Amino acid sequence: MRVVVDTNVLVSAVIRDRLPERVLRWCLGNDSVRWLVSPAILAEYLEVIRRPRFSVPVELIDWWATLLTTDTVMTAPVPLPHFPRDRKDAIFLACAEGHGADFLITGDADFSEARQLIPAVKIVSVREFAEVAGLEGRLLR
Repeated sequence: MRVVVDTNVLVSAVIRDRLPERVLRWCLGNDSVRWLVSPAILAEYLEVIRRPRFSVPVELIDWWATLLTTDTVMTAPVPLPHFPRDRKDAIFLACAEGHGADFLITGDADFSEARQLIPAVKIVSVREFAEVAGLEGRLLR
């Protein structure tokens, strides 16, 4: 299974010990899951989790940065689709479509419009992904 994860899900995972963190750690620890990132996505992840407004301790930033750089699958950049709703979200759509992702996991309602652009990719919330992946008994508590 191939997944692309929106930055808002990662931020939720980093700053809270809840479902997003459990799902992302499950993805990283599961050999059958490939978390796809592009250079632009990885750069955005690292820039956002370092923002002072989130007050993330340096040790936690370093821990996540190590996971993200070693346990995700780096993909080649692909052309960005036209997505005027939120242009910075185009990197996630490009990675998902260009590299055959099964899921784009997001908490951003802007992506609802993208379903028509990339119909082969299921755009889901963290909870929906957990349910589809059969994690509800283990992670949804």
